[in-house]
Amino acid sequence: MTEIDEPRLTHERVATRFGELVLVSDQGGLLRALSLPGRDAWLEGSMRRQYGANVSRPGSVPAAIKVALAEYCDGDMNALSRIPWTTRGTPFQRRVWDALYAIPVGETTSYATLAASIGSPDAVRAVGAANGANPVAIVVPCHRVVGSDGSLTGFGGGLPMKMALLRHEGANVAELRTRDLFD
Repeated sequence: MTEIDEPRLTHERVATRFGELVLVSDQGGLLRALSLPGRDAWLEGSMRRQYGANVSRPGSVPAAIKVALAEYCDGDMNALSRIPWTTRGTPFQRRVWDALYAIPVGETTSYATLAASIGSPDAVRAVGAANGANPVAIVVPCHRVVGSDGSLTGFGGGLPMKMALLRHEGANVAELRTRDLFD
């Protein structure tokens, strides 16, 4: 997206069943970032990379975003699709994020499958990096990506959070495994 005027960004801390999240929205009501519990430093760095010195100010994000997030937390798995969002990133990152957004609720995919789905089967590590840079976690479900062997792999909010999100969404977590220390 090319913007002539930089967006005015507002952030708000919102309590959820998954802990306190930080939501960042713009003056048009679009979600620009979502930070998982304990990830304030990551959020600050991500915002600076995306928007330079235009950091967000404390305030209120649109009620519709908070309502949809609450409905998701209460079990409405379609609620996330009602959250309007936009991101900044490289064209490659945006392709990855669009592919992440297309992963159905309750399903998982591997980094290799995700890379192949965007036409870059040799870019598995780059897909992993883009996944980790996803500024709107949960809404763009980076938690639905697992290792090729079915193992839970890195997640900015930690593997227990990733497992909790997958369980909440009804993914078959019995088939997933956590990596051993020396895998």
